[in-house]
Amino acid sequence: MHQGRVVFGAIEEVVFGHPATEAIVAQMDRLETRRAFLMVSGTLNRQTDEISKIKEALGPRCAGLFDAMPAHTPREAVIAATNAAREAGADLIVTVGGGSITDGAKAVQLCLANGIDDVDGIERIRVHKGVAPEMTAPTVRQVSVPTTIAGGEFSSIAGVTDRAAHVKQILRHPLAVPRATILDPAITVHTPEWLFLSTGIRAIDHCVEAICSRETHPYADAQAVKGLAMLADALPRVKADPADLDARMDAQIGTWLSMGALAAGVPMGASHGIGYVLGAAFDVPHGYTSCIMLPAVMRWNASANAERQMIVAAAMGFPGHNAADVLDAFIRSLGMPRSLAEVRVSPEHFETIAEQAMRTNWIPRNPRKIEGPAQVREILLLAA
Repeated sequence: MHQGRVVFGAIEEVVFGHPATEAIVAQMDRLETRRAFLMVSGTLNRQTDEISKIKEALGPRCAGLFDAMPAHTPREAVIAATNAAREAGADLIVTVGGGSITDGAKAVQLCLANGIDDVDGIERIRVHKGVAPEMTAPTVRQVSVPTTIAGGEFSSIAGVTDRAAHVKQILRHPLAVPRATILDPAITVHTPEWLFLSTGIRAIDHCVEAICSRETHPYADAQAVKGLAMLADALPRVKADPADLDARMDAQIGTWLSMGALAAGVPMGASHGIGYVLGAAFDVPHGYTSCIMLPAVMRWNASANAERQMIVAAAMGFPGHNAADVLDAFIRSLGMPRSLAEVRVSPEHFETIAEQAMRTNWIPRNPRKIEGPAQVREILLLAA
């Protein structure tokens, strides 16, 4: 008999297929906010007119702008954005960009609410040993316009990197999730192909690790299986024709579905656990960590969840095939990296990666029990 608990998150609306500029204005009207602080992609701000169109549409309701969030959301940039938002008197944060910016704004919301104005202060609000500390709930919330498809805009979790320790740490609060997410495929055409497609594999990783989890349930499966099918269909169409907005929209909706299981309490596994370490310690882009690790994790887990892996292969259009092989071929077909060597991570690093991965939230929840670092090294060797 299935047992579980599904907690519906604090996201209020998902708006899809409408131009981002008009959707942001409509959200400000709905929320009755007057001072929007924009946290945006620096590239989008400097090399396109997308951000200037949004600023123009908001007029005096644009209270400030921050466009200097690096990959992996370092603490220093979170504090810089927090102090700028505080000075601007923001009553709403609007993000336009990738996952690092979305996560950055989640962290800024928590820093604003808890009076944090320096890097060390983040220590007070980060998750310790899987537990989020007591903190003041954010009142300045977020509206998100994602330009990549890793799915963080549907989550109440933020990953923030402590550069001194080379560790990505988790911040978590139910109200950290954006109040609204706006999916506009047109704004994603500026996203570099490698980034859009690799974050799409990140979304596939959410679906696959959810389907293969020992803790999944039918409500989560319905979203993860449909999301996986949509992503498997849409990503090759985007690669074939980058101007195909229908394909981009399908990829965005597939990503939305990919986050359903996680929001419904289904944990991720070793691909995510190892990926966190590769990102923080070796600066490997989020999407690339999934491109490299997911097939290896599937091979290592196959003895424990072969039946669930069959669902993955079928959802991707290859019923009866080996799921790791299907994923490997799919990722290669998109031109993405498939080995740790390709991102300059060599076997001499495996001991450190394995030790750090054991301390992440997801390794203990992997469907095949991981007893210690030696087994993480086995997975890393499969991805070498």
